[in-house]
Amino acid sequence: MTSAAVHPAEVLLGAQAGAVTLPVCDHYSGVESRMKKSLQLQAEMTAEFGVCPFDVTLDCEDGAPVGGEAEHAALVTELALAAAAGARVAVRVHPVDHPAFEADVAAIVGRAGARLAHVMLPKVESVADVERAARALDAAGAPQLALQALIESPGAVHRAFGIAAHPRIQSLSFGLMDFVSAHAGAIPADGMAAAGQFTHPLVVRAKLEIASAAHASGKVPSHCVVTEFGNAEAIRSAARRAAREFGYTRMWSIHPAQIRPILEAFAPDPREVDTAAQILLAAERADWAPVSFDGHLHDRASYRHFWQVLERARRTGRPLPHEARRWMAPSAWDTMRQHATPSYPATFKEHP
Repeated sequence: MTSAAVHPAEVLLGAQAGAVTLPVCDHYSGVESRMKKSLQLQAEMTAEFGVCPFDVTLDCEDGAPVGGEAEHAALVTELALAAAAGARVAVRVHPVDHPAFEADVAAIVGRAGARLAHVMLPKVESVADVERAARALDAAGAPQLALQALIESPGAVHRAFGIAAHPRIQSLSFGLMDFVSAHAGAIPADGMAAAGQFTHPLVVRAKLEIASAAHASGKVPSHCVVTEFGNAEAIRSAARRAAREFGYTRMWSIHPAQIRPILEAFAPDPREVDTAAQILLAAERADWAPVSFDGHLHDRASYRHFWQVLERARRTGRPLPHEARRWMAPSAWDTMRQHATPSYPATFKEHP
């Protein structure tokens, strides 16, 4: 095999960052009409982008009416089963200590587990919560289904590194509003706003801890919601700061109008994409040995970064230079992603 036939992802395997790749937007909806519209929009934008640009997470925690949890779980199950082929559909179940948790998992995962991209677990406080959820998924017949954890309290932030290290965890999300509320008024209400969440020291610290914990285990840090869904500039600015200043590679959407601004903010600049492609093409020609480009020395450490730029461009529907498109061709790409299929151990020991 010549070096030109070796896929960059194969050459650059071993990078801690980028071990898990996900769409940069995770869109939440819990009302029947909105869930259906979200899935329809996902299908339309997948056709437009050539790749599924966002996950649709069907919400049981906030979407289910009190007393109607079972009926809502049945609805979510039917929507997941009816989703188009190739759709990325997930579900947020109730917390593990909620009476509806076990029923959520049994009903939804038990019937539609093969159609789900992941299960979002809210109000995770410890690794024990993750273990309990993993056992429930296993019992429902989905031992390979990934979990994502929503970190919503000061205690959970403190334990975020251990939670992220669990092999079943795919991503950590920050639950801003519950985090602020958990401080009993010590953080003012504007700490939940689009601007205030980036200035209050306790909120900033929590965001950085969660992002750092996720990256430490090669998982995906997912940024919190912006409640000002009618303010396009607010969501655009928050998404840009989350991506450029806080190390987040994914973000929640709670309104369809937020999806495109998130995709735009998390997409690499066209100049970044072009530079990344040029450097990787030069590296390929050099059999992945160090190269000089524009007066700078590059080797496999920087090649990994530039490969991740191209991956992010692909996930956000951005055009790639012609010479680099062959790396993202479905046959080559799917073959490489098979190497990243997770295999979860039966037991897990938390890092000391």
